[in-house]
Amino acid sequence: MSLSLQHDVSLKPLNTFGVDVRARLFAEARNDGEVREALRIAAHEGLPLLPIGGGSNLLLTGDVDALVLRLTSRGIRVLVDDGERVLVEAEAGEPWHDFVLATLDMGLAGLENLSLIPGTVGAAPMQNIGAYGVEIKDVFAGLTALDRQTGDLRDFSLEECAFGYRDSRFKREAGRWLILRVRFSLSRTATLHLDYGPLRQKLAEQGVSAPTPADVSRAVCAIRREKLPDPAKLGNAGSFFKNPLVSAEQAARLRAEHADLVAFAQPDGQVKLAAGWLIDRAGWKGFREGDAGVHRLQALVLVNYGAASGNQLLALARNIQADIAERFGVELEMEPNLL
Repeated sequence: MSLSLQHDVSLKPLNTFGVDVRARLFAEARNDGEVREALRIAAHEGLPLLPIGGGSNLLLTGDVDALVLRLTSRGIRVLVDDGERVLVEAEAGEPWHDFVLATLDMGLAGLENLSLIPGTVGAAPMQNIGAYGVEIKDVFAGLTALDRQTGDLRDFSLEECAFGYRDSRFKREAGRWLILRVRFSLSRTATLHLDYGPLRQKLAEQGVSAPTPADVSRAVCAIRREKLPDPAKLGNAGSFFKNPLVSAEQAARLRAEHADLVAFAQPDGQVKLAAGWLIDRAGWKGFREGDAGVHRLQALVLVNYGAASGNQLLALARNIQADIAERFGVELEMEPNLL
């Protein structure tokens, strides 16, 4: 058996919240064959298979009675290059930011706004990760996933993935598909997305008047480091709540009560509210109870100051949700997957 199986393994170093829970079984899969082997072992043991990447989008609330499988497959390949558009494929276990930097080193544009997002390539489509005006769906060219029900491999097109705001078919059909590799359509000619105000400001601070994709990446990294705590120093999963979508009528009512409401009109007529503004206005920024808290600089980030349990973090999140619903009539949805 090529797959190395471990029993009763701490997952604390494998989730960015740093929650100390244990997995009944744990293994790492470096290729498709080892993924299939893990599925066979899980079935034989009568356990569910729980795949994880960088553990950056998880809130673990108790020990995991499953075979936890960390995907560590690596590889970046150019499949098509017509001199302008370049089709690049990456294995699911590639660290996301390393992959972004690799494409920039290849002279390719498209992923620069998504720099420094934690996690792996395989996890990126699950959430349709996005930042500073760009989402995965904007550069997505396809992926290959394993159907855990049949054992078959299937290729998915952009349309078949049904991407939404921090959402996808794979998130809605959790437990069926295991993403093995993802393809991206990138360009040798940059079309930069600089509409996000702080991004332009950061480039100006850095003295960049004619930015390249690499310049944008460095500016994005600087902004993220200023706004978001480093999980290696302070446990967190980045933005904990999605920015809620409300009707134009509800947004207008809220703006009448709060002139400084941060809101963005959407093409479908809805309005996206800044969850961080709502949480901040409600007074939660910097809140701490035990080792579970809200970051003092970014109200959208829940943090583990050391020994917080997943249940303590979840209780804090639910208290925030209830308060925002009562104050503003707005329902906040958690981004991390709850286990």
